[in-house]
Amino acid sequence: MAGQTDLRIGAHVEQSDPVAEAKARSAPHVQFFLGDPQGYKGPEFRYAGGAEGLRADAEAAGIDLYVHAPYIVNVATTNNRIRIPSRKLLQQHVDAAASIGAKGLIVHGGHVNKDDDPTKGFDNWRKAIEATDLKLPLLIENTAGGDNAMTRYLDRIKGVWDAISSAEGADQVGFCLDTCHAHAGGNKMETVVADVLAITGRIDLVHCNDSRDEFDSGADRHANLGQGKVDPDLLAAVVREAGAPVVLETPGGAAEHLDDIAWLREHA
Repeated sequence: MAGQTDLRIGAHVEQSDPVAEAKARSAPHVQFFLGDPQGYKGPEFRYAGGAEGLRADAEAAGIDLYVHAPYIVNVATTNNRIRIPSRKLLQQHVDAAASIGAKGLIVHGGHVNKDDDPTKGFDNWRKAIEATDLKLPLLIENTAGGDNAMTRYLDRIKGVWDAISSAEGADQVGFCLDTCHAHAGGNKMETVVADVLAITGRIDLVHCNDSRDEFDSGADRHANLGQGKVDPDLLAAVVREAGAPVVLETPGGAAEHLDDIAWLREHA
């Protein structure tokens, strides 16, 4: 388990200069998008030195990089017009993230349509893992809303994990636990770490975010730490128990993130 001294806390930052953003937060790692988080256009490098420069400069500075895949990626859906481009986009981001030496690519669990059998979504996840050349860890993230989501509820997370466990490449699939999503998604914060570990056997990254909305609201709206609706002691306990690197996706820039980092170090 991570103690106060070895708690590694970074943040989601603007993508034009992740190294400078990390330094501004005295952070050992940062997370960012590569290109448009809402578009199918594919990854792009907005760093002045391109992919090679970013990799070299991050390594020289001792900063780890994490990449968040576009929000629109949904490999679970039964809709071919979304699933097929999503798989292509996922592979493109795997390749791009690997090219900068990223420690992981985070992707949302996606969803099926209202009338679909969830098992179709589970199997589509298996097919996606088998179809993707995973050159780095792919970290599937729990999500906050939607009755048809693949990773909001624990039983659905188990369905995804059971399905992909038989897939070639499954050893490269990890889990990203988002605290705002867990709270808003209706998962008990007192037991969520143990519950997830019982299913996945691993938590590779924690997105530590407070929530602007109530428990089980289904609303994905992040708040700065200690300023939302998540019990502060439970928020800190999740980070402690998970023992994984932390990424803040809280509102604001470096100043706000430094406040959140200080809050987390004090409470965790």
